[in-house]
Amino acid sequence: MTQKPVDPQLIEQLKKLEEKYEVMGQDLSSYLDGLLYADYLTYWDYIHLDTLLSLQTPRTNFPDEKIFIIYHQITELYFQLILLEQEQAMFDDPVDSQLFLKRLTRINRYFEHLVDSFDVMIEGMDQEQFLAFRMSLLPSSGFQSGQYRSIEINSTDFYLIANYQARQSLNRSSDIHEIYEQLYWKRGATELKSGKKTLTLKQFEMKYDEQFLKQASRVREVNFRQKYLSNYVGNNKVETALKQLDYYANVSWPLAHFKSAARYLQRDPVEIKATGGTNWQQYLPPRKQMLTFFPELWSEAELEDWGKKPRFGSIE
Repeated sequence: MTQKPVDPQLIEQLKKLEEKYEVMGQDLSSYLDGLLYADYLTYWDYIHLDTLLSLQTPRTNFPDEKIFIIYHQITELYFQLILLEQEQAMFDDPVDSQLFLKRLTRINRYFEHLVDSFDVMIEGMDQEQFLAFRMSLLPSSGFQSGQYRSIEINSTDFYLIANYQARQSLNRSSDIHEIYEQLYWKRGATELKSGKKTLTLKQFEMKYDEQFLKQASRVREVNFRQKYLSNYVGNNKVETALKQLDYYANVSWPLAHFKSAARYLQRDPVEIKATGGTNWQQYLPPRKQMLTFFPELWSEAELEDWGKKPRFGSIE
């Protein structure tokens, strides 16, 4: 029986592997033994499919509660994808307009999917089921998405995500703790009658205050606005992509939330409070916040029409 000749490329790969493991003081032969006896990797093991499908634990017997849970889990995974791109753009990538544009394009693609996917919430659940099972979720709220707040912090200078009134007297040099107390979303988590912090906000602050303050300090010089101002002013493609990100995050996405809340929570002339007691009527509409990550990219006329006319995304 003629023995098949050994592929020279295979020998070269083995030499490289041997060099790699020698540096670590390891024996390549032992690792090859492990490879020989290891089972083949399967799709369901690689993505932990059984675990993934076991992570939905409804609090009620209403079937559509599972839709509600899965949708929010999918949303958080998209947020994780956005944060992955932001982290690399801020801390790993060299100054390179094409690479920065690639990161922005990926992020905008994720946001576009998120905005379009909100039909699952707006049209994809039975209204009466939702109004019934939502009461078992108190005081939790989608407001408590720490990942989304991290995306905002990474995107711009910290003072630009303060509430509209405070933003007029703050600037990039303002104390981080002072800015933090004025962040726009804190006003959205006050009790509708008393104006006091809701339990939803108190829980959120207890979990994330320290993390957000550290993050704001960490990205102060490398957030996306600073990356743009330092390296890419005048690059039309980058500026267009940044405007898309701005509009997706600060108009299309909150408008999608607003339409969902109006679909389920509004009963003329009485409006139902959100599960966390958040003041969604004041908090969600983009016109109430006038929030923009990159104000220098928009004309006065565009800012005057902020949230009125569709520009990017399909929700408007």
